[in-house]
Amino acid sequence: MMHLQTDSSADAPTMSWERLLSRRRYPEQPQLHLVTDAPPVRGAFVADYDRVVFSSAFRRLQRKTQVMPLPETDFVHTRLTHSLETACVGRSLGRLGGRLLLEENAALAAVLPHLDADFGDIVAAACLAHDIGNPPFGHSGEDAISAYFRSAAAEPFVRMLNASQRADLQQFEGNAAGFRVLTHTYAAHSSGSAGLGLTYATLGAFTKYPRPSVVEEASLTRGTSEKKYGYFQTEAPRFLEVARELGLLSKPIGTDIGGFYHRHPLAFLVEAADDLCYRIIDFEDGLKLGLIPCETGLALLRDMLGDAPGRRGSVEWRDWREELGYLRARLINRLVQQTARLFADRADDLLRGRADEPLVQQLDCWEQLQHVHRLTVEHLYRSRPVLEIEAAGFEVLAGLLDAFLHATFDPHTGPRSRKLLHLLPEQFRAEGPQQAATAYEQIILLTDYIGGLTDQNALSLFRTIRGIDLPKGF
Repeated sequence: MMHLQTDSSADAPTMSWERLLSRRRYPEQPQLHLVTDAPPVRGAFVADYDRVVFSSAFRRLQRKTQVMPLPETDFVHTRLTHSLETACVGRSLGRLGGRLLLEENAALAAVLPHLDADFGDIVAAACLAHDIGNPPFGHSGEDAISAYFRSAAAEPFVRMLNASQRADLQQFEGNAAGFRVLTHTYAAHSSGSAGLGLTYATLGAFTKYPRPSVVEEASLTRGTSEKKYGYFQTEAPRFLEVARELGLLSKPIGTDIGGFYHRHPLAFLVEAADDLCYRIIDFEDGLKLGLIPCETGLALLRDMLGDAPGRRGSVEWRDWREELGYLRARLINRLVQQTARLFADRADDLLRGRADEPLVQQLDCWEQLQHVHRLTVEHLYRSRPVLEIEAAGFEVLAGLLDAFLHATFDPHTGPRSRKLLHLLPEQFRAEGPQQAATAYEQIILLTDYIGGLTDQNALSLFRTIRGIDLPKGF
């Protein structure tokens, strides 16, 4: 296999696009022998996108919080609509960035002529899945799970764990839960394959934080790929296999300190797509909900676009919401063009592990984007309805975790515990093929179940087991 070098330092460690675009699936799957000799309709990376769409974990995102918990208006976004929009932006970023590389590198174009399409399909699939591991109640749900495992109530359970396992739970991370969703098969329902059977390339692009929860402080560089972790201890062997297949560079380069790597370069585009969507579209939600003054918001968007204060277009708006949608679309298009250019300019450094900064921080309107984000935090993220339901989420998730953990680990299992365990779907119990699960693996199974619930399901289950509400029949 030819490994393209893109500068004169041929002896410097580098990743190669040929390996980074691996079409192999995790785990390797048997080939289907079809009667027809016709070529496949879908490429491997388009199939990844489709597999995410048809997964139950993705479907549940329609009832999970993006910003406004339990929304009663169709103005605002859920995790599902946010993921779909992020995938659209990601596809554009990948195709534009790949096209620029092909236009500027004839050797690369000769070896990988369809690189732009592959980039677009990989980034779109990874973007579609980027929130698939988020628990109920958004990022507040991650905080709630972490807080429970740091509390005195959880001490009997966490004392059974080693330092890395405790860190996985006490710094609970939706990205790590997402990697588990994409790669894990529950033994109670094993069908011979793991997770969604995605390609190594898509799994690599999905992993924005290619490190475990515990890393030696001296090895950290404070780069964007280090601020969180990307896999639980249960998935460490799987992530190492993905890293080796893709040829990811260890971090620091030339060392092996236990699963700490430089990012797949396309993960920077996944991060950028998410950054652009949540900053701009969450802001749009705040405007539509009346939490941010419409004239303030429209003026900021026009300013980022460089429009003159008195500029009049050829279209007449019936109301300010129509203009808002138009400005948002123009702005995202402009920022996608800029971000793709930044990616192409930094591709060599990304391949060599010499860059670890978010692409959006290098946009010419970064300070204005920060101002937009501060307004969103102040007026939307900290609005009373959001704070009230997020506070309730702490009680709901802590209550569910506590009830099911006591039912699982109580050596004198009573009637209540037996009934609670029977409420758990079979694949989340340490019995049958999973009866040899360690204490840590049993706890992770419980977080799989509770983290996979929708906001409404979690609230309903909590109220039911507390006796606040009773089921209304079938």
